[in-house]
Amino acid sequence: MTAPGGPEVLELREVDRPEPITTEVLVRVAAVGINPVDWKIRKSGGNPNAVGEPPLILGWDIAGVVEEAAGNVTRFAVGDRVFGMPWFPRLGRAYAEYVTSPSRQLARTPDGLTDEQAAGLPLAGLTAWQALVDVADVGEGDRVLIHAAAGGVGHIAVQIAKARGAHVIGTARAANHDFLRQLGVDEPIDYTTTPWEQTVSDLDIVLDSIGGEDYGMRSLETLNKDGLLIVVPGGVPEAVAAAAEQQSKRTSGVQVEPDYCALESLAALVDEGRLRIEIDETFPLAQVSEAHQLLEDGRARGKIVLTV
Repeated sequence: MTAPGGPEVLELREVDRPEPITTEVLVRVAAVGINPVDWKIRKSGGNPNAVGEPPLILGWDIAGVVEEAAGNVTRFAVGDRVFGMPWFPRLGRAYAEYVTSPSRQLARTPDGLTDEQAAGLPLAGLTAWQALVDVADVGEGDRVLIHAAAGGVGHIAVQIAKARGAHVIGTARAANHDFLRQLGVDEPIDYTTTPWEQTVSDLDIVLDSIGGEDYGMRSLETLNKDGLLIVVPGGVPEAVAAAAEQQSKRTSGVQVEPDYCALESLAALVDEGRLRIEIDETFPLAQVSEAHQLLEDGRARGKIVLTV
């Protein structure tokens, strides 16, 4: 992108191939996952301290093959299939044929995933893992509500929670309820017709991928004493945090970061048959503008991926 704006500001350009330095690998990219943070930066320009000034190469989620490895790299060899989310929140420059990455921000791609599926996993999967496992320590018998359960983060979070023994309730449009049941959701709720805060109660954890004060306040109503609300986009609003404290409930934001250990845990769930990655649609890199428009419309099931 050469300047902030709509999807039309995205254009293909020839640039020099990046060169890996000590501890880095060069990845020949096969597929790129796109995420809401991508279109938000495209639209606003993002934080210049993290992404710099235009022109920018957007994106973080990559899957591909190691093309070169610096001499000190011990984790990978040339030809290894890898996936990951390098550099986040600094610019990852993933919308490209080649990407450099610190070797410890990548993991080996499990045999059970195509490159497209692997590209859809890192940012959404790490967000779900770091929220539910690292922050909430979700476990056997926990009652968990996941908002936007059919979305990128949501559909992975459902499967992580189920793999750890939780009872999962998920909000989504009725058209996605069969999909949610296939993922393991015990109680799907149509948020367009049902006041979910009046329908469920005594929850241990709410994972909110919607954000904002309204969803936060309503989510607090569903939690038991000492229950935990985790808000993904934008962090916890001040009013929600204050209300939670008055109600003896807990809140937390979550800022995803690269984590090869968590990537390997996600890959293990794939190998065990307990995690699948749903791809809504794939686009060639040349159609990145169309992919951004679809993602920004907010109706994708699972992930949208670019092929390179």
